[in-house]
Amino acid sequence: MRLKYVKLGFHYLISNAIYLLLVPLLGISSAHILTLTAPDLAQLSDQLRFNLVTVVLFPAVVVFLVTPYFMTRPSKVYLVDFACYKPNPAQICTGEKFMEISELTTAFTEENLAFQRKIFEKSGLGQRTYLPEAVLQVPPNLCMAEARAEAEAVMFGAIDQLLPKTGVKAKDIGILIVNCSLFNPTPSLSSMIVNHYKLRGNVLSYNLGGMGCSAGLISIDLAKQLLQVHRNSYALVVSIESVTLNWYLGNDRLMLISNCLFRMGGAAILLSNRSSDRRRSKYQLIHTVRTHTGSDDKSYNCLFQREDKKKKIGLSVSMELVAVIKEAIKTNIKTLGPAVLPMSEQLWFFMTLVARKVFKMKIRPYIPDFKLAFKHFCIHVGGRPILDEMEKSLKLTKWHMEPSRMTLYQFGNTSSSSVWYELAYLEAKGRIRKGDRTWQIASGAGFKCNSAVWQALRTVDPAKENNPWMDNIHEFPVYVP
Repeated sequence: MRLKYVKLGFHYLISNAIYLLLVPLLGISSAHILTLTAPDLAQLSDQLRFNLVTVVLFPAVVVFLVTPYFMTRPSKVYLVDFACYKPNPAQICTGEKFMEISELTTAFTEENLAFQRKIFEKSGLGQRTYLPEAVLQVPPNLCMAEARAEAEAVMFGAIDQLLPKTGVKAKDIGILIVNCSLFNPTPSLSSMIVNHYKLRGNVLSYNLGGMGCSAGLISIDLAKQLLQVHRNSYALVVSIESVTLNWYLGNDRLMLISNCLFRMGGAAILLSNRSSDRRRSKYQLIHTVRTHTGSDDKSYNCLFQREDKKKKIGLSVSMELVAVIKEAIKTNIKTLGPAVLPMSEQLWFFMTLVARKVFKMKIRPYIPDFKLAFKHFCIHVGGRPILDEMEKSLKLTKWHMEPSRMTLYQFGNTSSSSVWYELAYLEAKGRIRKGDRTWQIASGAGFKCNSAVWQALRTVDPAKENNPWMDNIHEFPVYVP
């Protein structure tokens, strides 16, 4: 307890060091100015009058040096608003319904039905997650037409909510980025949006596929890079995943796990680099960090779409997934940490490192306290073991983990869009205050780990929000057995 308060005092001392140094300097300068008499001021005026060249040249040099900075500085990226898709009540899939559908397909052995029941019971999913209509049918109607219908319902549903909230017309969108890992038809999903909303002919359209659950933050980073080049533009990012064509009807246990975890969902996000949009935007994008560990074979193979022995396609989940995610997150944090952690934490870490490496002291490695850098955490809901590991590694509280655990409970693993359901939960709870920093972090196949840091530009009033949590937000948090 004593060490806790010493550390807290050290943090405030270092964080406010600049102010502690400026106060004496300002005091000395003020005292000196107060000693100036009227003759002194008259003499200073005469010197400036007779040195006209200096007086004119100095501002000119300042303007010459400052202009390139303002011309080349990065454009600020604002999140105007976002929307998460909530499927129809008819698509709710309880645990009992999930097992009933699995039994009626007659595709699984008794042992693997028991295995799925065990995985579902330990998964952290609740009784109100959603599945596509094609999967809920008996037998499941897993075809291209149904997969397209699912993608259209999610994408158009989210965008139809987003555009009225922002007041932006479809014709005003200059950049479109869609990410969906496991469903990539021709024409592309981005083309489906262009056609449906009649976007303008010079829209910059991108379709990201096969990039896993972290693809949503990859899309945000891509939009950020494009907004640095294309001034006064709106970027629409759509993150979804398709369940229909990736529902596995075989008996390879490594491929059955995805059936138990992945559920239907998606999100649409509107970004802007227009300075005039700052006042009405919710957040400003502060940092994006992308790291890739795919050069390691274990990391590359831990999530792999393949065929089983009977040529049935599914997503194989390696037993080493948690260890791979832990290493990928560690790599990402090493890059992000210096940019976001307060100087006190960086000095504390450095002193601990010197003590261990130079003086050979037998002390534990110091884990920086990211709670000093961020108010809120939106951690991708890859599964309950992953959330448990993140809570332990980053020393987060139950309050910090609540958005992730409740999203897993209410919506399941919606892949790349899960971090947006978590941010929507924070807004519905009324926790977002002006100036708060939120850390979104997600990992996915490849293997990749990506981060985005947002700063709230205003306090979000839940009474004015319309998101998937609002109907029953009063019921949360719930105890997850």
